[in-house]
Amino acid sequence: MSPKSSWIALGCEGSANKLGIGLIQHTATSTTILSNLRDTFVSPPGTGFLPKDTAAHHRAAFVSLALQALAAARKDGHDVSIADIDCICFTQGPGMGGPLTSVAVGARTLALLWDKPLVGVNHCVGHIEMGRTITGADNPVVLYVSGGNSQVIAYAEQRYRIFGETLDIAVGNCLDRFARTLAISNDPAPGYNIEQLAKKGSKLLDLPYTVKGMDCSFTGILATADALAAPLRPDATEAQRTAVDYTPADLCFSLQETVFAMLVEITERAMAHVGSSQVLIVGGVGCNERLQEMMGQMAAERGGSVYATDERFCIDNGIMIAHAGLLAYREGFTTKLEESQCTQRFRTDEVFVKWRD
Repeated sequence: MSPKSSWIALGCEGSANKLGIGLIQHTATSTTILSNLRDTFVSPPGTGFLPKDTAAHHRAAFVSLALQALAAARKDGHDVSIADIDCICFTQGPGMGGPLTSVAVGARTLALLWDKPLVGVNHCVGHIEMGRTITGADNPVVLYVSGGNSQVIAYAEQRYRIFGETLDIAVGNCLDRFARTLAISNDPAPGYNIEQLAKKGSKLLDLPYTVKGMDCSFTGILATADALAAPLRPDATEAQRTAVDYTPADLCFSLQETVFAMLVEITERAMAHVGSSQVLIVGGVGCNERLQEMMGQMAAERGGSVYATDERFCIDNGIMIAHAGLLAYREGFTTKLEESQCTQRFRTDEVFVKWRD
């Protein structure tokens, strides 16, 4: 019997408001994305996405999106059948409990129906491995910034070690909550719309800058930005609006500049500590062009470089879960059905990264 030369995984992601399902193929020398589909739950302006509503969205869309992912792989000329799939990968955590559980139930169902092994994946490790593969970054310091997580990470001895992180809320959550204050649209994402508004701002307002060693805090800056935004809210009076000399665009600009400067500072400190010249930005906030620009300026001054991906891979997606899960599966890792429960607090450094030296 000839040794196996090709592996295919189906990945299911649903830790927040994005349901993602994708198929990936590994060979000894290549990684091929067969399909990568996403369906986003978008809440009305001024609101966030509640776990129960988001979970209901994922349950309703899961079956059709899984079928579409299989069809999309075949449409692109890949001869993929259910029999070719080696494992079903799913986000085991961290994330929002309801949405995570909804997608895990879907993944378990597929595994039982198709008689395939399950592979539980850490959400952050999925982001990192997808980023490394897409960008070609060898051994970078990783800035992981999303709606639920903010961490500075470096690899050592088969673990992704956390060098610094948020002490309270994540930077993405800070931006999302500020968008609610000004009733900025959630379509396609509040952070994206803040980024577009910030490009029109020019006045840098004084906001709290809170870095404590290698860690950041974002609640203070959010409270201050919310207070400054009060006269600009849709329900504010004309007198309140004319009493201030700044605009919503100025507030978005100031908020971005301040929180991103904090993130650049702790990332630079980690680079100096581990002697790395590479930075890889992953997570939904990593799509922000201004963050990439600021990080690029810092890295260039150190003779280094920045690696980032576009929205296909920065924003939560199923293909990153398929990729990280398949890397683990090829090393002999699977998740027993009775151990496939989700955990909202799944630390990045808990994962044994057996596939790296």
